[in-house]
This record gives sequence, structure tokens and C-alpha cells, in this order.
Amino acid sequence: MNVDTEKNAPPYHSVEHVPVADKLRRALSPRQVQMIAIGGTIGTGLFLGTGKALATGGPASLLLCYAIVGAIVFVTMLSLGEMAAFVPVAGSFCTFSARYVDDAFGFALTWNYWFNDAVSTAADLVALQLILQYWTDTFPWYALGIIVWFLIVLANIINVRAYGEVEYWLCLLKVVTIVIFIILGIAVNVGGNTSHEYIGARNWYVPGAPFVGGIGGFASVFVTASFAYGGTESIAITAGETKDPARQLPRVVKNVFWRILFFYILSSLMIGLNVPYNYPDLNSKDTRTSPFTIAFQMAGSKVAGSFVNAVILTSIISAGNHALFAGSRLLYTLSVNGHAPKVFGRLTRFQVPWVSVLFTSFISGLLFGASFIGAGQLWTWLQNLVGVSNQLSWISIGIASLRFRAGLKAQGKEHLLPFKNWTYPAGPIIAIVLNSFIVLVQGWSCFSPKFSAVDFVSYYIELPVFALMFVAWKLIKKTKFKRASEMDLVTDVYTKDDIEPDATGWTGRAKRIGGWLCF
Repeated sequence: MNVDTEKNAPPYHSVEHVPVADKLRRALSPRQVQMIAIGGTIGTGLFLGTGKALATGGPASLLLCYAIVGAIVFVTMLSLGEMAAFVPVAGSFCTFSARYVDDAFGFALTWNYWFNDAVSTAADLVALQLILQYWTDTFPWYALGIIVWFLIVLANIINVRAYGEVEYWLCLLKVVTIVIFIILGIAVNVGGNTSHEYIGARNWYVPGAPFVGGIGGFASVFVTASFAYGGTESIAITAGETKDPARQLPRVVKNVFWRILFFYILSSLMIGLNVPYNYPDLNSKDTRTSPFTIAFQMAGSKVAGSFVNAVILTSIISAGNHALFAGSRLLYTLSVNGHAPKVFGRLTRFQVPWVSVLFTSFISGLLFGASFIGAGQLWTWLQNLVGVSNQLSWISIGIASLRFRAGLKAQGKEHLLPFKNWTYPAGPIIAIVLNSFIVLVQGWSCFSPKFSAVDFVSYYIELPVFALMFVAWKLIKKTKFKRASEMDLVTDVYTKDDIEPDATGWTGRAKRIGGWLCF
């Protein structure tokens, strides 16, 4: 089929193709997709992880590492948005890795990311008991986790619209809280605190600060930051259930920069300025105190501290809800692509992959059951696993992006892209190199001052497992590296010709503003 024929053909998704992944119902509205894009990036990593990062690396490490990882994530999202707008399927970057690099690469990445989401859900359930300890130590450690586990399974198994609506309102609450936190943080810093003193940058000059623990402390914050940003890329997994994906996904990606700057960089700055790195319970084996809660306490209100802690509790539920959604969709994709038993591809009458939801939640429940070893310690290990898994996913997105563009160029289809990554080719290459370097050095602390075998495993176990899965599948299935001229750039494709033009005038402007604000 030549280019001219393709341009004059009917829309791919409505006539010529019945996309495999489109067996899932496209019921997520633009406002839900926009808000889920924020929700995927705000959870335990920001509300609890920043406290751990501050305690182990200091205020300067916290700010620098979150800024560096934020830049990597932004470039990665531009690369992913370009591919997801062109091929909006539930498998997202896992499917792209199989199509544009090697089927074995896609197999290893998808199983890795599915496990990432299962572990993320478990980490959120563990985090619930850490947050609950702010109020009481007598409530059974397992009770709240089981209750929330049941509720998020229910939200994910009813239908995708129920998931989207629950996530929308939980995310809206988180966003409002962070806005209030930043404003309050400024007030606390300039004197609106219980001691009525100007804080300024005082906490950057506490003995041991601003870089705590030297190179080991600095490097260890990278995995915490990667855990915090994890989920940003999973917004593309909603592509298989998003209305008008070729239009909505580029909009989501373009707004990621401002959300990273506002929610992560500014929050990290205010935390580092107002909270000393040696504040009690920021990073202990059994408990965690969120720096967000501390900031509200510093403003002189125990009630406000309790309110923020309650919001953090709901944000953790939201993050767990989102992780279970993404994990179940990836397990469904594995089944559809022949990488997992076909039973995981079964759908309800509302087109929800119910077997995948139940199995993913079951694995999360098993991991959560290990909380008896100490919730704080378990959460740290799970966070390390998820952080490294996120980094492997970002590296894979960069590689898939380079191969995707090579295929488009070889087949003369670059002009059909609904959205282009303006950082290509430098952006993906820099992101791959930086991510690879960070993966190798961030476990520095497990070697010094003495070797910690358990920490070493949590930092590096993902690497040999990923490599083993890749090699095993390649040998068993005898897969081949995808040539640019032979890549599948037809199945499930949405081109810029499939997008209806935006409304003009005041109506169009109002819709665009409302879309950015997630209304």
C-alpha cells in the first residue's frame, strides 16, 4: 500500500482495522484521562518518598534528583506520546517494544511492568498502615489494607467508567491539597509557623546538610525519585480505553512538563526548606511521617495535620487503584499477544478483563502479607523494586521510540504522525544514557559503609531477571530483531487525518481551557 492510498483510505480505527486491544471499551472521557495523568504521578512516592529521600540524601539531593528524574520523565513522555497517539492500544510501550524492537524485548518488558504494578499496589497497601500510625498504633496492621484492597478490586472490576470516576475525584482532592501545601509552605517559611521565626534556607545549613551521606546518599535518592514519578508513563495504557485518543494523548503529554514542575519540583523545594533532614520518623524501620503532614503541623494546627494525613490516605488509595488498573490491562495484553495464558484475556460484559484484575490483585495481596517484617522496611524494599522497574521501562520507551522513528522513515510515514516528539533524536538518546547510568550507581549505599545483601537484591534483582526473560523467550520462540522496513505500522493506527478539527471561537477556547483544568 503506497502513501497516497493510505492518505485517502477510510479511518483505520473505524473501517479497515478492528484493533485487537480495542476489545476494551473506550469509555474514559477527556477530563478523566487528564486527571488520571496527574493521579498516576502523585501518590506514596511524593507524599512519603520525599521524607525518606530528605532523610537519606538531604535537601539538595532531594531537589536535584527529583529535577533530574523529572527531566528524564518529560522527554520519555514526549517519546511515548508520539507512539501512543499513532497506535493507541492498552499495551502501550510494552506493545511498542514488541512491534518495533523484538518480540522477546516486549515479552520481558511487559512481564516486568506487570510485576511493577502488582508491587506498586502492594506498596500502597503497606503505606496505608504507615500513615495510620499517625493516629493510632492499636489498629490491626492488616485490617485497613484488606478493606482498601477489596474496594479497589471492586472499582476495577465493575467497569472502566467506575474506575475513571473514582480516580477523577480522588486525584482532584490530591491536586487541591498540593496547591494548598505549596502556598502554606511559603507562609511557614517566611514566619507563619508555631515559633513565628523566619526559616529561609536554615535547614540547608544543619550539620550534615545539604548533601547527607555523600555520594551514596545522593545516588540513593534517584530510586526514590523514580518510584515517585512511576505511573507517569502508564497514562498511555489508558489509550486502549480513551475516547478520541489521537487528540487527547498529545494534550496530556504536553501538560506533563508543568505538572512535574509544579507538583514535584516546587514540593521538593518547600519540603527541603521547611523540614530538617533529621526530623524524627522521616525514615525509620516501622514508621513514616509525611513531610506534608509536618508542614501543616508547623503552621500550628494539629487538626490541619490530621486533615492532610487523611488526604494522603486517600491519595494512596488512588495510587493503588491506578496501579491495579494498569497492571490488569498489561496482563490482558500479555494474554492477547500470546505471552500469557488465554484465560487472562477473558472480559466481562462491560469489557473489563476480570481474570487479570483478580490475579494481579491476588499477587499484590500476597506481597502485602509480608508486612509483619516491619511496614517501613518492607515499603523501602518494595519502593526500590518499583523504582528500578520504572527506570527499565523508561529506557525501553527510549529504545522503542528510536526504532519507531526509523520504521516510519523507512516506510515514508512520518507525515502521518498526529503528534511529534520535538526532542527526537537527542532527547531519547540522552534519556537512555542517563537512565542506564542511574540504574547502575543508585545502589551505592548498599556497598558502603558495609555491604547489605538484602538492599543489594532490592536495587539490582530486576536487571538479571529482565535479561533472563529476554534471552529465554528469544531462544524458545526464536524471535528476530524488527527491521525498519518490516515493522507493523498499519494495525491499530490512528493518523492525524482521523482527528476532527477543534471547535473555533470562544467555544473552542473554553473547551481547551476546561480540558487543561480537567473539567
